[in-house]
Amino acid sequence: MTEEQEAELEEQADDVEAEVEDEGADEAEGLQEGDFVELEYTAYTADDDQLVDTTDPEVAEEEGVDDQGQEFKPRTIVLGEGHIFGAVEDDIIGSEPGDEGTVTVPAEEAFGEYDPDDVQTVSAEKIDEDDRYPGANVQIDGQQGYISTIIGGRARVDFNHPLAGEDVEYEYEILGEVDDREKQAAGLFEMFLGMEPELWIETDEVEEEVPVEPDEDDEDAEPEFETETVEKETLYLEATPQMTMNQQWMMGKQQIGQQIIDQIGVDRVIVQEVIDGMGMGGMGGMMGGMGGMGGGDIEEALEDADVDADEIVEELEGAEE
Repeated sequence: MTEEQEAELEEQADDVEAEVEDEGADEAEGLQEGDFVELEYTAYTADDDQLVDTTDPEVAEEEGVDDQGQEFKPRTIVLGEGHIFGAVEDDIIGSEPGDEGTVTVPAEEAFGEYDPDDVQTVSAEKIDEDDRYPGANVQIDGQQGYISTIIGGRARVDFNHPLAGEDVEYEYEILGEVDDREKQAAGLFEMFLGMEPELWIETDEVEEEVPVEPDEDDEDAEPEFETETVEKETLYLEATPQMTMNQQWMMGKQQIGQQIIDQIGVDRVIVQEVIDGMGMGGMGGMMGGMGGMGGGDIEEALEDADVDADEIVEELEGAEE
């Protein structure tokens, strides 16, 4: 066998090996990146058992955090999107629904190592009077921190995360994979906003302007458009007052909406605001109600109501006396 033939055989063997590896990757078992999963979990600091987060209402009650307005229940996350600590995500990938696990997340991957240089002395004048006490959360020059000590006109402010330097022990159970897209979207909103809004997905016919191919022979042709009816898959979302006033939504609705579009696979998100009637009857918004009193004939309105205007005037004058 010549050297050329040997080289050709080696190349063919490499190609076969690469194909086998690709097939193995396609047939990877268990949960993978991009999958939606429903999790129950509880996380404590490894050294002093300080609660970090939980989905268990009993744990929340035991730790005295069940009165903070948060609902404690299983959460839906997307693997590979950084919705949980990377070490936990790595442990889940390849697992199956029903599996449980415990992972210790090192401090540098959890809330960062503690940095003594992030503790600074600042003038108390930079802090609101109501927040001048140890433990108060404050914002100084755009940085979030908490007061460790305050003496006279000076305060020591720690800009490290309160759990910096702490390893975190994370226990989880995979309740199942979430395939329904409306449930997927609801789970994401729950994670982003701490609340689950009412939503649904519909396919709508929408008219939109699309460009027309220009005439190849006319180099100076102006761009032209025509109206075309296209189908768009739309996620409809009912905006309650609670959601409208949600700070996360107010600050990041565009980013949240884009993530929903990308991860759920819809074309657009439409937020609908519903204003319910208050049972006030025919007030008509005051300006246009009351028989058009803003610009109509008051005397005619009183006559229609069988009311004597002179009697009303006499009663008012008698009340003044």
